[in-house]
Amino acid sequence: MKGLTLFDHLEDLDSESKYLVHKAKEATHLSHAPYSKFHVGAALLLEDGSLVMGANQENASYPLCMCAERVALYSAAVQFPGKKIMKLAVVAHKKNHKELSGATACGACRQVLVEYEQRQKSPIELVMMDEGKWMKCPSAASLLPMSFHSSHLLD
Repeated sequence: MKGLTLFDHLEDLDSESKYLVHKAKEATHLSHAPYSKFHVGAALLLEDGSLVMGANQENASYPLCMCAERVALYSAAVQFPGKKIMKLAVVAHKKNHKELSGATACGACRQVLVEYEQRQKSPIELVMMDEGKWMKCPSAASLLPMSFHSSHLLD
C-alpha cells in the first residue's frame, strides 16, 4: 500500500499519533457493544487543534450500528463546521478491556473518510493497529483507491 508506514510498538509513533491513540483508547470506554463485546474508539484532530472522539454504538438490529470513526466524523462536522480533519486514530478492545486489538477502518468508514477528504480537498492521515503492528496511512484514499464518488452520480 502506497505510503503506509508500519511500527512495531506504540512508543515508535510520533507524539501526536500517540496522543490520538490514547484518546481513542479512552473513547472505547464510551462504546455501547453489548452484542459483539468489541469496543472501538476513534479520536480525530482538527486543523485548529480541536479533538473529537467517537465510539461504536451497537443495536440489536446490526445494520443500524454505527462505527466509532463515523461517530467522530459526523460529530466533528456538526460541532466544528468547515474545519479540516488532519488525522484520525482508531483502536479497539475485546471484552476484557485489557489489551488493544487490531482494528482498521471498515469499508463503509473508508468510503466516508474518502468523501471527507474530497470535501476538504486534503488527506486525512490514519493511525490504526492490525496484526500487532501500528500503521500510519497518508490518506483514506490510499486505503480505498477505487472509491465511489459523486461524479458517478452525474449524467
